[in-house]
Amino acid sequence: MLRVLIADDSAIARDLLEHILSSDEGIQVVAVASNGREAVELAVKHRPDIITMDIHMPVMNGFEATKEIMIECPTPIVIVSASTAVHEVEWAMQSLQVGALTLHLKPSGPGSPTFDRDARDLIELVKAMAEVRVMRHRRGTLLAKQIPETIAERPALPTLKAVAIAASTGGPPALHQVLGELPIDFPLPVLLVQHIAEGFVEGFAAWLNSSIAVTVKIAEDLEVLRPGTVYVAPQSKHLGASSSGRVALSDGPALDGFRPSATHLFESCSRAFGSKVVGVVLTGMGRDGADGLRTLRARGGRTVAQDEATSVVFGMPGVAVAEGVADVVLPIGRIAGHLMTLATRIESS
Repeated sequence: MLRVLIADDSAIARDLLEHILSSDEGIQVVAVASNGREAVELAVKHRPDIITMDIHMPVMNGFEATKEIMIECPTPIVIVSASTAVHEVEWAMQSLQVGALTLHLKPSGPGSPTFDRDARDLIELVKAMAEVRVMRHRRGTLLAKQIPETIAERPALPTLKAVAIAASTGGPPALHQVLGELPIDFPLPVLLVQHIAEGFVEGFAAWLNSSIAVTVKIAEDLEVLRPGTVYVAPQSKHLGASSSGRVALSDGPALDGFRPSATHLFESCSRAFGSKVVGVVLTGMGRDGADGLRTLRARGGRTVAQDEATSVVFGMPGVAVAEGVADVVLPIGRIAGHLMTLATRIESS
């Protein structure tokens, strides 16, 4: 039996979440909290298998509660938010940085035509996230925005033309670390697929853009790819590139259950740039990206996977490693340095 703690200051929301989760015979709601302080106390008392956490609550908000829980009794936490406004999502992203696993939009009520689907999605997510190992966090504060030193001028063009990165569960903080270590004059464009709940991608991109040196934006179809810019796949669109160096968005069918898809990204970039692209797969559930890395590697591109020790979920990178399509397997703290080395390598010809 999966034991769940619900934390939300709205009685209506608490009742709705409890109704949905309790409808599954494999789930038991062991406690409900109306503020963050109660959530911490109940987490310590009941030791639930997973917690659903609201962000804006009295006494202590969801961010602070998440931080305390990850110190006192590390537990899988899903941020369940009613708002996709940019400033609200930034709070949720900070919660992911201190240990929450993912975020999800609060489900609609029973009168909504999407209620059954929303309820099913929440139940499946809670069950999946409850299986994820979580690590104890030390007390401390979030790092302020860091501006890395710039790369020294090079006398020739870099070997690569683009970097393609994909992530899922655990991706936002991992991406914050990797992209945050790239200098403002990083000489390549970065194309990024992050599996994220519907409605949150704009806030995710805004949060990244406000906290790292390189520019981060939602990708627009046919725009020119520019160095030092991260292009984030928009909601429900495949992201790729054209041989003319432009963004290529697509409404094509989902791959491995996802749109945007990591495999689509890697395959598109390998068609556009041949061997002059590096594909990176970070923490995440499932196998999305492995087939794309295989294609990219076969065309001479470089491939990188995050290692198991630093992955929140060693699914996507684990499959890439197991299937032999990752040239290099690195801890999260070494990936940016590897990308900078590749990006500034001089043509041998």
